[in-house]
Amino acid sequence: MTEDSKAHFVFKPIIRGMAISESDELFPVGKVYCVGKNYSDHAKEMGGEVDQDQPFFFSKPPQAITQLASIPFPTQTDDLHHEVELVVFLRSECSNISPAEASQHIFGYAVGVDLTKRDLQTVAKKNGKPWDQSKGFDYSAPISKIYRKEGSLIHEGKISLNVNGQNRQSSNLKNMAWKVEELISWLSKFITLKAGDIIFTGTPAGVGRLIPNDKVEATIEEIGTLSFELIK
Repeated sequence: MTEDSKAHFVFKPIIRGMAISESDELFPVGKVYCVGKNYSDHAKEMGGEVDQDQPFFFSKPPQAITQLASIPFPTQTDDLHHEVELVVFLRSECSNISPAEASQHIFGYAVGVDLTKRDLQTVAKKNGKPWDQSKGFDYSAPISKIYRKEGSLIHEGKISLNVNGQNRQSSNLKNMAWKVEELISWLSKFITLKAGDIIFTGTPAGVGRLIPNDKVEATIEEIGTLSFELIK
């Protein structure tokens, strides 16, 4: 579209903005990428193993991202699962970069939970079909406020998730098979990453079922805490 063009949008573009800790600014959400099987114990509990040759990615739509304290319990599932994850936020465009170059593109981090309709995912896996319906539904990616750590890499720190005060997941970020900089580098070889893009970095063992009215609290050391309730 040229400067003198009279073309205009048929409706106002929707830009989702996420709260940043200790700031009045909002982070504009771009694409949402997620890594599967990045902790060996989780891969094992799901009947698989970490792929040492290359990380495995899938996507969620931007509308999956939410910071609501009360999240509607999703329909069309009898087996909703929690997966606590470190979430990375990018501040600049990058393409085909090395792991050593990745940190300069990082804006910050948050605590996230990848909500998964495990029953639908199991059927999709069995039939060799995509995971969109099991992973990409509304409010399927709750996150904490974003903690600004521009240019910083995080390689360790306790990561945990409690449901109604009972611990379900407990591990350390150092147990990730593919580190943050490796994930950014690998993804950038196939897709030009943009400012606003988000990467969920995988979950440790202990994923489990959630039911209506469950209260979830997820924490990552030196990042923060995410708390939400599932409402029917």
